Amino acid sequence: MNQFLAKKRHPEDGYELWLRYAPITDSSTRAAYQQVLQQMVIHATSPTLQAAQEELALALENMLGEPVPFVESVTQANTLVIGTPHSSSEIAALDLQPLLAQVGEEGFVITRMAVQSQDCIVITANTDLGVLYGVFHFLQHLQMQRSLDDLHIISAPKIKLRMLNHWDNLDRTVERGYAGFSLWDWHNLPDYLDPRYKDYARANASIGINGVTVTNVNANALVLTPQYLRKVAALADVFRPYGIRVFLTARFSAPMEIGGLETADPLATEVAEWWAAKVSEIYDYIPDFGGFLVKANSEGQPGPHDYGRSHAEGANLLARPLVAHGGVVIWRAFVYDEDVPEDRAKQAYNDLVPQDGTFLENVLLQVKNGPIDFQPREPYHPLFGAMPKTPLMLEVQVTQEYLGLATNLVYLAPLFKETLDADTYCDGPGSTVARVVDGTLDDNALSGMAGVSNIGTDRNWCGHPFAAANWYALGRLAWDHQLSSESIAEEWLRMTFSNDDHFVEAATALMIESREAVVDYMTPLGLHHIMARDHHYGPGPWVDEGRPDWTSVYYHRADQEGIGFDRTASGSNAVSQYHSPYREQLADLDTCPEELLLWFHHVPWQHTMKSGRTLWDELCDRYNQGVESVRRMQQTWASLAAYVDEARFVHVQSLLRIQEQEACWWRDACLLYFQTFSQLPIPPQYEQPAQTLDYYINLRHYYVPGIRERRFG
Repeated sequence: MNQFLAKKRHPEDGYELWLRYAPITDSSTRAAYQQVLQQMVIHATSPTLQAAQEELALALENMLGEPVPFVESVTQANTLVIGTPHSSSEIAALDLQPLLAQVGEEGFVITRMAVQSQDCIVITANTDLGVLYGVFHFLQHLQMQRSLDDLHIISAPKIKLRMLNHWDNLDRTVERGYAGFSLWDWHNLPDYLDPRYKDYARANASIGINGVTVTNVNANALVLTPQYLRKVAALADVFRPYGIRVFLTARFSAPMEIGGLETADPLATEVAEWWAAKVSEIYDYIPDFGGFLVKANSEGQPGPHDYGRSHAEGANLLARPLVAHGGVVIWRAFVYDEDVPEDRAKQAYNDLVPQDGTFLENVLLQVKNGPIDFQPREPYHPLFGAMPKTPLMLEVQVTQEYLGLATNLVYLAPLFKETLDADTYCDGPGSTVARVVDGTLDDNALSGMAGVSNIGTDRNWCGHPFAAANWYALGRLAWDHQLSSESIAEEWLRMTFSNDDHFVEAATALMIESREAVVDYMTPLGLHHIMARDHHYGPGPWVDEGRPDWTSVYYHRADQEGIGFDRTASGSNAVSQYHSPYREQLADLDTCPEELLLWFHHVPWQHTMKSGRTLWDELCDRYNQGVESVRRMQQTWASLAAYVDEARFVHVQSLLRIQEQEACWWRDACLLYFQTFSQLPIPPQYEQPAQTLDYYINLRHYYVPGIRERRFG
């Protein structure tokens, strides 16, 4: 109890994220580190190496309780030596080229070895950025209080472009943002640089993120004007030492809106000339500009289809002038049309696969993890494995648009891993989505993974105290997609909350359970897109007005016979877009994985499930399992009070109470609605709904965060 009372006097607000560098209270560990880290040698000849030096000074003094001095050269054992063979004569004299040859431009080597006959730790890389990444990894190692004996780490990113996509608007609102307003203070830029910009860059660099799109995919052409390019350039200056390149969203109709042209036709000479001039202008402001992210001909956004042109012709228009500067176009594959009667899940595949091989080499096609829209669970997108001549970049959603906004604790690494580890079978077994995305399957030079940001002006950055784990997981998996969800959770917990093994074991189990919990109380057994209209907060399986593919009834198709979307040959035949043998597995009601059953099949209410229950009873059981999972999470968190400062403990505890209420709301509303079709009772062993169906249908929520207009993202 005394330990808990002491912690109550030192509340934390989550601002430091996983870079807390908390004092090492275990005296033996601290003494061991102090013995090995008695001085440091780093020649900070660049802004990036200066950033590495600053991080080391801050972290080691905080963790060890006293500063570790920087010296000019190795004069004794127990020295930390940092740099490249170009910046450090000590490292240049070492035989490290065989190791450095393995890590490329961004990887690093951390090893304990003799330097000038002295026992030292060396952090080195081929580039200054690689050194910075190595420093952050070393500090992660120390924060988790791992041994420095026999230290030998060789690491390089598996994916080249690892980025955050901010859906931030120029008025500082954030589409699908649940953590306050946009970080970017456009009104005061470029003259005032909020200190948070640097801390944001530090956090991203610490997990290997090297690209940031600062504006919404539902783009505003004003960001391409000189007035705003000066502001973007100021952000780029802050990010540059940390290896982060800035990207902008390009509105396809910009030549008309800010350029005075009468057309944006990608094959019109004047349009091509306008974009070429605009690209040159951008590079005058931002010499290391990354390129454009484009949402076109989707959900009302302008695009090449407006002129009878293909997506490839639109993407290539923007890509050509970027080639000379090393820039890329990231073209979103999130394309579907309300005027096309085809199953929405099939439309992107049908449109884009015939264009494989027609995109320029500096174009990446950014593909969502699933074929609909960031649902709690989807099958992997069939485009993965279907376009071998085009680099495909995985897009996941870190912000929880469909997973409880910022009130629900939902750890998303299992969702990301579910997609990355999925086997497409496009080149036989082992043709995983991860191998498509990292370029190794099809020998693509470009590769990328992006996450839609959950970051805002809230003091803890992400709203929910656990939501930063999903930002962290994005970076770690983009660096190394072979990491497990459990290991990433453990890293994050040790650095964010406590190194105590009991705390980490219990909290890791809580995090791993959380994703399946939300699937169960929102969309079990392959249900999808049954949320409330527009703001997507809460259940809305009854939504049936407006364009069909924005309703819920379009997707669940419940009737007196059963429930689910028939995507077999007798229905939309979406299963045909997957490779054998997965295609046949999905198409067969008896072999389709039950977690995707209602995604691919319209199933009778009395169908017998693997549990022996009927489909209706199984649905009732899954919804109730989801609620019970949240209650277990509450109990687990309550047992961990002694390990967490009071402020963050109470914040999470309060949000878990809200999550339980929302889980019950989802369960009761959905079961009551689907019961109108099944005409079957909710088994008596389960909690009965607290209200009537009319009550839930008539609930209204105003000013839900994250939405200004009717847009789905």
